[in-house]
Amino acid sequence: LVLCSSDFQCFYRTDETEERTNRDSAVLTSKGGTDTEFITCWNRADINKYLFNDLIYLYMNSVPHNEVGVETGSLMVSVCVSVPCVDPQLRQIYTDPPLTLTPSFSPRVKEYRAEVTFDTVTVRIRPEPVSPACRVHLDEHGGPRMANYPVGLGNSRISILVTDDSDPEPVVMAIYTVHMYRESRPSLPMFGDHVMCSFVQDCGLLVQPGQVCGLQPFIRSQGPLQTCTSGQAPGQWVVPCLSCTDNRTCDWREVAWQPDDCYHQLVDRPMLQDCMMDRKVLFIGDSTNRGMMYFLMERVNTSLQDWGKAHDTLFYRNLNGGRTQVGYSYYPQFWLEKKQRPTFRQALLQLLDRSRPLVNSNLTVLVVGGVQWLNTDHLRTVREVLDRESLSNILVVVKSLGMGFHLPVDGIRSLSLVQHLYKENSDIITTAKHHGYEVIDTFSITMGRYKEFLQGRCACHFHEVEKLWSPDDTTSTTNRIGSVRTGSGLSSQSAMQDREREAGSGPSTYHVRGPVNQVYSKILLSRLCPKTRN
Repeated sequence: LVLCSSDFQCFYRTDETEERTNRDSAVLTSKGGTDTEFITCWNRADINKYLFNDLIYLYMNSVPHNEVGVETGSLMVSVCVSVPCVDPQLRQIYTDPPLTLTPSFSPRVKEYRAEVTFDTVTVRIRPEPVSPACRVHLDEHGGPRMANYPVGLGNSRISILVTDDSDPEPVVMAIYTVHMYRESRPSLPMFGDHVMCSFVQDCGLLVQPGQVCGLQPFIRSQGPLQTCTSGQAPGQWVVPCLSCTDNRTCDWREVAWQPDDCYHQLVDRPMLQDCMMDRKVLFIGDSTNRGMMYFLMERVNTSLQDWGKAHDTLFYRNLNGGRTQVGYSYYPQFWLEKKQRPTFRQALLQLLDRSRPLVNSNLTVLVVGGVQWLNTDHLRTVREVLDRESLSNILVVVKSLGMGFHLPVDGIRSLSLVQHLYKENSDIITTAKHHGYEVIDTFSITMGRYKEFLQGRCACHFHEVEKLWSPDDTTSTTNRIGSVRTGSGLSSQSAMQDREREAGSGPSTYHVRGPVNQVYSKILLSRLCPKTRN
């Protein structure tokens, strides 16, 4: 029995007859009997029966029959010959929806640009090589041949590798790159009369099926608003529009998160710097937690001069004039084999040990959370570890769940599970409050703006760190170009800060952008620095 993959052609020979097959999954079976039968398969290539006979002759003279394990009269031989990739080009790049590539596709052109509208959140890519002897992989050596890609707002990139897999170690022969740009939400500037509209969830993804979706007339709270006493105060997004029945008439540059019956105190830089004196802030979680950390660092340190997409442990010991320290540990380490991954308890203990000495008061802060891995068991582990380490009086801030993994790409949740996340998030908030922890409800904040994710396969990143350009820095041209087209998703205040930073000079600096991340990161600052810290 011989199984041939879709990249092989198989020849079946018995006596003087020869049959050629070409199937996606060809199966050829020995018919038995006393006649010797041979089967050979190789990558698609021109080959005649004389070369076929030579292959069989060489094979039969190099392998003793008794090593084959069957009698000569019923011998079946399988010979596979790999043909190298000698023409590493693509015949075409197929996409759904169809993309308008610039320049038009040509096998010899390796770089392309394409733009999609705000509502296009995924693109299916299927490259086809010129030669069947060549393989294609998306993004990396072991990547798929075709895949659905989430397309984040702004700039992103898709790499198509053409490889030669004839050797045990595949060799990259050519790389095609598609630079994607996804437009921001269409926005209509407000010059005259308008109404205030609000929304909690988008009608395109009903997280709470029993609740209203889309824009609704905004009803203001009666009486003066009080300062919010917690980070999980329920709220809604508010935006000015000409009509609440058409989201195309809204000025999305002015969208803001509004708690229902209170407001979160804004912490300016002098207050933040004073509040963060002699404090250590430790973050444990995934990249969404890391985005909040970099926002805090940029605010407390005037600028962000060091950053990275770290998937391990980081420490920053010279913030705020050397009076503030920040530590970070990535969890969970999903790229490791399950048996090799550190447990949450192990990761937390390592972060605490490497951050010592620690003070058992609110001078030590632990921020824990991520997209969708956090559950109530993790919070009980936090309590047990802190009690055992005599750190039960430190300030613990729980970042709840967030939107992500909701698009039709590999490894995503189904819609029913996305709806179930709402209950999981509520359980996390209840458990955190039971332990006396602060909570930031990032799930409620992100679910109404789930389409506004930035780069990343998870569709869960609502922040992006960009290098700011200065006249003396000629290496950041790409980053500068990428930051020009920030679109309407950024607030006008944030855009003005970007322009002021870009006009400066000196050491390379970075900026954390993303209006949704900015909202819940500012809530974090308000919980770290209430009017009276103690």
